[in-house]
Amino acid sequence: MILRSLVGKLWLTIILLVSLVLSFLTFVLIGFFEKFYIELQVQNMTDNAIKISHIIEQHKPKSDVEYLVNNIVSRYAQVCISTDGNNAWYSSDRKGLQKIPFNQIKKDEILNNAIYDKENVSKRLMYENQENIVVGIPIKNNQKNGSVYIYQTLEPVKHMIHQTTNFVLLAAFIGFILTTFFSFFLSSKITAPLRKMREVVSGMMKGRFDMKVPIQTMDEIGELAHSFNQMSRQLNFNINALTQEKETVTNIISSMVDGVISLDHEGNIGTTNAQAVRFLRNLDNEKNSHITELTLTVELHDLFKLVVETEKKQFMEVNLDQSNWQILMSPLYNQTKIRGAVAVIRDVTEQFRLEKMRKDFIANVSHELRTPISMLQGYSEAIVDGVADSIEEMQELSQIIHDESLRMGRLVNDLLDLARMESGFTELNCQEVDIIPYLERIIRKFKNLQHDKDIEIFGEIGKVLNQYLLVDVDRIEQVLTNLIDNAIRHSKENGLIIVKFYQTEDSTFIEVSDSGVGIAKEEIPFLFDRFYKVDKARTRGRSGTGLGLSIVKNIVHAHGGKITVKSEVGKGTTFTAKFPNNLIIFKNNVE
Repeated sequence: MILRSLVGKLWLTIILLVSLVLSFLTFVLIGFFEKFYIELQVQNMTDNAIKISHIIEQHKPKSDVEYLVNNIVSRYAQVCISTDGNNAWYSSDRKGLQKIPFNQIKKDEILNNAIYDKENVSKRLMYENQENIVVGIPIKNNQKNGSVYIYQTLEPVKHMIHQTTNFVLLAAFIGFILTTFFSFFLSSKITAPLRKMREVVSGMMKGRFDMKVPIQTMDEIGELAHSFNQMSRQLNFNINALTQEKETVTNIISSMVDGVISLDHEGNIGTTNAQAVRFLRNLDNEKNSHITELTLTVELHDLFKLVVETEKKQFMEVNLDQSNWQILMSPLYNQTKIRGAVAVIRDVTEQFRLEKMRKDFIANVSHELRTPISMLQGYSEAIVDGVADSIEEMQELSQIIHDESLRMGRLVNDLLDLARMESGFTELNCQEVDIIPYLERIIRKFKNLQHDKDIEIFGEIGKVLNQYLLVDVDRIEQVLTNLIDNAIRHSKENGLIIVKFYQTEDSTFIEVSDSGVGIAKEEIPFLFDRFYKVDKARTRGRSGTGLGLSIVKNIVHAHGGKITVKSEVGKGTTFTAKFPNNLIIFKNNVE
């Protein structure tokens, strides 16, 4: 985490820079000291060899030469003297020093220059895995190519270099540690005002615009702090002004009867009021959506895209099961570009309901009463005109008039029931009922009718968790009566109708299945519409009013349930009514 801060970055930069400089100086110094010690050693050996050669040139006794060699030559070095270029005399052996044969020296192209060319020579010579420094000095005034060679091992030099290296590394390490503390202190001191600014910015992000940065210096950072404080004061003033304006607009929007939704350039919801939230919730409930967050539906999002593309106001109507809405969406501009849109939503459910009731009543009553009224008029005129010649014909015409009047009565009663349900004025008279005997009684009502139609009706009881339900007994009986009556009318001879009851942990189901002619897929969505009838060729004898299934749907919905249809042409139809188990009031398990 420290490397993400400015302090860490400055500290790391200084450390890396100092480390590179110290590393470079360390390698340079080590190389310098190594070269210096070797050159110093060569110079000392050369001086000693010259002194020895001078003694020999003065023809001093051998004892004097030996005495000089033992006193001036290092204990790590050995002297090789040849006065004729062939034979050589060696000083006493040194501990740990390999004796280099004179022939080996003569074979070296550089070292033999002291013998043949009378030149001072020096060289690092590797002999038997031991590195040595060899210095050769010619013996002048000697016609036999004499020379003095001094050689010694590099171990003392390497030891001295090792000690020097350790000292340099220690000094570099101490410098690194001191630089670390100094750079961290310096970085912290430089970035302290910046860290304070960061704290102030964090406070401003939380709405604390009255915070200020202390001005401790008059350098560039101090000027930055002064400018930052001025910006903070101006921001505080502007935010307060915007807050007051926003509160004013919010109060206006919340007090509006119509819903208001503001959208950004991507179609995301910004500002809403209670009416708009209710509209969006209704849309979610209509689509069985479980999303808790307010979002636009596909239709509204398409309308938003159209507003953005055309840059004009757009209007649409949304009709739900229990509500109707009108939406006017207008673009919002940010100077020259569209930055979003605002939608005004008006609930016109009551207007639609009243208009729909008026139109439906006129259209449906005109359509449904036309046939029976025509038949009543026609057959009554036949009786008045004396068309019927016999009593039997008279009774037949009278029976037709009676049936049509009963049909008109059923139609009027169904219209009144349906109008009350759809207007929300239906009250459920719920009571406890033992569902199994209740279903048996309803099935027995159709005993005579099923024999007349050569149709078998059976009851089937599945998994039952509680057979006592809290329902409106008369309304549920009306539901089952309509469903069974429809099944009989649309079943073939020797058909089979099954009324099935079963329960799950959270729901109660009642199914009415038949083996009739079935219903085409394209007709299923319209089955619960008022006055909708399938092809009359499917019915066996008598036709309904077209209001039964619409009444069934409203009764099931009034109980908090849902009704669905599954059908296949030629195989039959199944109506399934699903009720929530919160209608159950007794918890007795049923085996």
